[in-house]
Amino acid sequence: MSGRRQLAIALLLLAAVAGVYGALRTLVGRELSPVGVGASAPDFTAVTLGEPPVEKTLADYRGSVVLLNLWATWCAPCRVEMPSIEQLHRSYASQGLKVVAVSVDEAGMAPQIRSFATEFGLTFEILHDPGGQMGRIARDYQISGYPETVIIGRDGLIRRKHLGAHDWNSAENRALIERLLAQGSG
Repeated sequence: MSGRRQLAIALLLLAAVAGVYGALRTLVGRELSPVGVGASAPDFTAVTLGEPPVEKTLADYRGSVVLLNLWATWCAPCRVEMPSIEQLHRSYASQGLKVVAVSVDEAGMAPQIRSFATEFGLTFEILHDPGGQMGRIARDYQISGYPETVIIGRDGLIRRKHLGAHDWNSAENRALIERLLAQGSG
């Protein structure tokens, strides 16, 4: 077989492998590039509950330690963990912790979301992704259920990801937040 023919076959095989990889990346991207501990936190866009709503992105919290909680008013485990998130917020907000709770309730639910925040006395930032459970934030963060919480360091890297209700004011979580607050933005 001539050298040109071998080169053509090799290039053809390389193109086929690249095509298969591209197709697999599109079809099973979650498995090929999971959004987990150590990954860069994807940017997000959500809106405040005020009138008019103001768009917020991850960049608005750059340089802070962020506890990003995705939740919904209909979610019973979300109700369980909210008081511990509020306690953590009250303890560390002045040191640079930003708690951002993004509701994935459907569009038009702002009054119910505000009522939920009032019921629990929540003083941290509540945002809304009107795309709901199928919204961009849930997709980009590869959320598999609610509540799901992502801790993002000052450097923009995911430091912890947790599915389900959790005591965010526990000694273990307070130690994690204190460590992250002590670190620079890299």
